[in-house]
Amino acid sequence: MIRHAALLALMATAAQAEAPVSGYAFMQPETQALQDDAFANPGMLWVDLGRELWNRPEASGDSCAGCHGGPETLRGVGARYPAWSATEGRVVSLEQQINLCREGRQQAVPLPYGSRELLALSALVMHQSLGLPQAVATDGPAAEAYVRGRDYFETRRGQLNLSCANCHVEQAGSRLRGETISQGQVNGFPIYRQLWQDIGSAGRMIAWCNEAVRATQLEEGSPMAVELELYLRARGNGLAIESPAVRR
Repeated sequence: MIRHAALLALMATAAQAEAPVSGYAFMQPETQALQDDAFANPGMLWVDLGRELWNRPEASGDSCAGCHGGPETLRGVGARYPAWSATEGRVVSLEQQINLCREGRQQAVPLPYGSRELLALSALVMHQSLGLPQAVATDGPAAEAYVRGRDYFETRRGQLNLSCANCHVEQAGSRLRGETISQGQVNGFPIYRQLWQDIGSAGRMIAWCNEAVRATQLEEGSPMAVELELYLRARGNGLAIESPAVRR
């Protein structure tokens, strides 16, 4: 039993040492083609909506464009989120940063997590970094948040007593109900998921995975969900941003 546990630990360590692989590589060719076609990719509908919202003035008269100009000025920004916010004293997700800008700069009401409008704006911002390497910082004040996210990733939970690592490290590449288990990389988020027929954030996917193992869900935007996203993005640092990716 001890030997078996040691072997599993060794396998997990070896798997973690492997280079990160995007979920794109685990998709069927038809799904890959759908993502690659900017005209057919359903997620681009949210990018287009995000562009409309970007240019729309709020009650204060200010718009995103009023401060930043075109969204292309934010190329590379989305690739760095979640990130430590000195003003907030915590790690914030891209969606939270958008709301902080809305409240602080536009005197606008924050958009609800998971709302079509917030997802559209985050998809627009992330899309500006398409093809750039994911580059989330985990040093300095973000280090403790990274460790908490990693610990959550490696902790078993739920009625099925599974951790994120049990599936996405130890079983990556294996088959489950006709699907190939990916590494759980999040470089494509926000993604359009065919199962949902909708776009979703990394936080929504985290909640879905917890539901799948019959565990208590993490609320989108909660501190633990954001810290887990920090860890997930950091473990995929170097992967090209694909948002809006298409996943099964």
